[in-house]
Amino acid sequence: MTDERPDPSLSGSQAVVLVTGPSGAGRTTALRALEDLGYETIDNMPLGLVPRLFEGPPIPRPIALIIDARNREFSAAALIDFIDRMTGRPDVALDVLYLDAREDVLIRRFGETRRPHPMAPRGEPDLGIRAERDLLVPVRARADVLVDTSDLTVHDLRAEIARHYGREGSGRLALSVQSFSYKRGVPRGLDMMFDCRFLRNPHWDPVLRPRDGRDPEVAAYVMADPRWAEFVSRVNALLLFLLPAQQGEGRAHLAVGFGCTGGLHRSVTVAENVAKALAEAGWQVSKRHRELERRAGDAPDVLAG
Repeated sequence: MTDERPDPSLSGSQAVVLVTGPSGAGRTTALRALEDLGYETIDNMPLGLVPRLFEGPPIPRPIALIIDARNREFSAAALIDFIDRMTGRPDVALDVLYLDAREDVLIRRFGETRRPHPMAPRGEPDLGIRAERDLLVPVRARADVLVDTSDLTVHDLRAEIARHYGREGSGRLALSVQSFSYKRGVPRGLDMMFDCRFLRNPHWDPVLRPRDGRDPEVAAYVMADPRWAEFVSRVNALLLFLLPAQQGEGRAHLAVGFGCTGGLHRSVTVAENVAKALAEAGWQVSKRHRELERRAGDAPDVLAG
């Protein structure tokens, strides 16, 4: 669900997103996503120096910074005191973004990356993970936005950040057009979804089955369905009608999904065609084919930060 937030720039306040949470939960990925959204980003500035950022007039861009257990001045009490002081300032609009993940997921992520845990540099990472999560319990309770990244990919987390922190009134609406398999469940955060399972299925052609919906022969097979032209035409017309209204409401991100049984053929072909039509109409469009990513192994868990 989109988190509607007022634009702090309208009140002259400095917008700040404080990113924190346990190591391995995705803090660095979130910071990069915020940077792409136009935020001035700072990774792990000493806590005692952070107030200097707010001396003088507000910076034109919003600020996003990571503060976590790596900080040499870090303690939960010190961070909560900082949050309280910033919250009490009329010239600062602070949001606390807390990223978390299940303990077993954090242990697996550290095992896959072979990184030492900052709170257990010479020991088993599970000991550091437990110690850090216990330390952060009171900070977690102060979060304005809490995101559990246990089951998110990098793509999912970036979309989640865009939904929460896309800058209102920026005049740009970023579109994500996705394909997926209903067997694996509907992707998180879709705003609109279309079922493509009524179209001709290349899965039943042994020559086409190993390929995917980007292949010209697979696409031609799907597009030969007599219902194809009207379906895609109506979907494009609906989206082109709705997008200006969504943008006018200040939306920064909209995710549109196309699903089929396996997520490899029909939904991919439809997503490719719709994304192309929207891009040609002047919209900023990104594509994601979830099941192709899974098959290729290029949809890793959120590992950084």
